[in-house]
Amino acid sequence: MARRRTLRALAVLPALTLAVAVTGCVESTTSGGAQGGGELSLIAPGSLTTCTHLPYEPFQFPGEGGKIVGFDVELVDLVARDLGVQQKIVDAPFDEGIQSGESLNSGQCDVAAAAMTITDSRKQNLDFSDPYFDAEQALMVKKGSGFTDLSQLRGKKLGVQVGTTGKDYAEAHKAEFGYEVVDFDDLALQQTAVKTGQVDAAINDNGVLYNFAKNNPDTEVTKEFVTGDKYGIGVRKGNTALLTKVNEALAKAKQSGEYDRIYEKWFGKKPE
Repeated sequence: MARRRTLRALAVLPALTLAVAVTGCVESTTSGGAQGGGELSLIAPGSLTTCTHLPYEPFQFPGEGGKIVGFDVELVDLVARDLGVQQKIVDAPFDEGIQSGESLNSGQCDVAAAAMTITDSRKQNLDFSDPYFDAEQALMVKKGSGFTDLSQLRGKKLGVQVGTTGKDYAEAHKAEFGYEVVDFDDLALQQTAVKTGQVDAAINDNGVLYNFAKNNPDTEVTKEFVTGDKYGIGVRKGNTALLTKVNEALAKAKQSGEYDRIYEKWFGKKPE
């Protein structure tokens, strides 16, 4: 679809408004205001502001020179390109900010792209795009530990990341298998805990754990759990105009082959 210049045109309308949010002054680019679902508005003219939670390699993480790069970053860049703006990335808490919808509701960002699994509970807090990535849960351990399943972790420590579907999965099976769940605020802390022996194993999305194990050969992924998880990009509930643009950009990328190119760049193979 041709790039639309609606944002720039509407920015000159006399109905320009300023809305005060928790994070400060939020400027609306449409007469519909920051809460309007029918007209597309961004919190900062010229920018599509994305909330994510760092690091979550290879989906979003600091690259050379501190620039945030990754699979999710490049997909949202496609949305920004279609809107004729640049993507701006904000690091936000995943549990209390992103999946709760607070980062979107407070005007901190326009979209949330954080390798976030679409779940019924999260749908209560924000609206999701069409799925853009298939994921499963996986078990990562110190290489040679012999742990290949949750059933072998009785009396052991299993690391989880707060607010993730991996934590939900671990909690659901804790009584059955008798391990201790150890919470970590972010992925890097969880992964490091496996390397240093703070925990005996960790459960998280397969993509990030395979990536870590590839770069840290003293660890390995020994098990996947079929959960049917799918990632989606989040927008504030009722923001149908922006959600439509996100879905259009994703669909166009898949039809053109651009999605496959980005996928292969970050995962070393084309999607199945």
